Amino acid sequence: MPPPEGPETMSALAERAGTPASALNLTAIRSRGERARPWHSITISSDPAALEAEWRSLEAAALVTPYQAYGWIRPFVETVGAAHGTEFRYAALRDAAGRTQAILPLALTRRNGVRFGEFIGGKHANYHMGLYAPAFAVALDTAGARALLVEIGTAIGDLDAFIFVNQPKDWQGVPNPLAQLAAGPSPSGAYKLALEGRDCEGSLRRSMSSHARKKLKNKRNRFASFGSSVLLKAETQEDIERVVSAFLSQKAARFASMGVPNPFAEPALGDFLRQGASPDRTDTPVLELYSLDLDGRCVATYVGAVQGQRFSGMATSFDMDGDLAKSSPGEILLVDLIKLKCRAGIEVFDLGVGEARYKTTVCDDRDELVDTFLPLTPKGHAFVLFSRAKRAAKRRIKSSPVALKLAQRASGWLNRNRTLATDDD
Repeated sequence: MPPPEGPETMSALAERAGTPASALNLTAIRSRGERARPWHSITISSDPAALEAEWRSLEAAALVTPYQAYGWIRPFVETVGAAHGTEFRYAALRDAAGRTQAILPLALTRRNGVRFGEFIGGKHANYHMGLYAPAFAVALDTAGARALLVEIGTAIGDLDAFIFVNQPKDWQGVPNPLAQLAAGPSPSGAYKLALEGRDCEGSLRRSMSSHARKKLKNKRNRFASFGSSVLLKAETQEDIERVVSAFLSQKAARFASMGVPNPFAEPALGDFLRQGASPDRTDTPVLELYSLDLDGRCVATYVGAVQGQRFSGMATSFDMDGDLAKSSPGEILLVDLIKLKCRAGIEVFDLGVGEARYKTTVCDDRDELVDTFLPLTPKGHAFVLFSRAKRAAKRRIKSSPVALKLAQRASGWLNRNRTLATDDD
């Protein structure tokens, strides 16, 4: 499927004198009260293919989450983005020698007459961030981060604001430069587990309580009574199709049982999983699909993304069969997958944004996330005030168990009534 738009590259504002990020002494700069501006030029493109070579080169050493890897962005843009008619822009920042220092992959959204930029992926991406050369990220102070976004907004044109949610405060021990502009914490954090020295059992003993490990052992024994099982990574087109079909079917059954709309129902999401998990011409896929097979039948699935030494869980599903579901095949798959990734040398396994019992069962750490809202026009300023208030309210609700339970009940009631109204039409 071709990209939604053809190549279109334009130079941003007039180039300014700059210094390579590696040559900057941040402490000296800030002690003198000067702003670090470690970019020389900004180029805006509407086609990711125009940046593929430098994108892949940058991400090999950059601060980048799996959700900004070229192998994740490209299939998402060509499937989900194309289905929604989303407009995309890619801002590439270079130093005076022409070396790429950062790439910001942006989706341009229009809502209530306001046009704003956000990182690509929406709710399907757990972490929202740009790609940054480490020295560039360190050299960019708060004033520089604000000036950078203003220049990008001007170069794109007709943009009212930037709305960046669920940004990690830091990545690989380096502060995320745009998180310096954050208005406050995101409503939820992201759960993760450090896999230390390929010690799989030791890592799980550290994170899981003895009670949780005992319960899992009992579930494994019950699960084993149903037949022989194996953890399978889908790599052939046949297996990819089989696992995607099982994932979508299991998700549909799960949401139907809850009486709420299925966010995985749109065909483009299935296309994204198929394309993202298929090997491309340059390297192995960023997306990975796993199945827990029981006597040849897929009873649980797991979708994740890999970048460097980190595996990020995106979504999971399991068979809703009553007796089988009681043995928690999804939880068994997850723990087996953690062991598999630990043995492969993966250093961090994260389960993404949001609260869930299975996340707190196996994870003992979190990535703290923040939200940034930057208005560029008076119209954007009003929209930012509304967006900030909405996220703050969501954060307050999630921090209160009573308020969260009431909100969940209200949401379920509203969704059931929407379904009934649709059925009556």
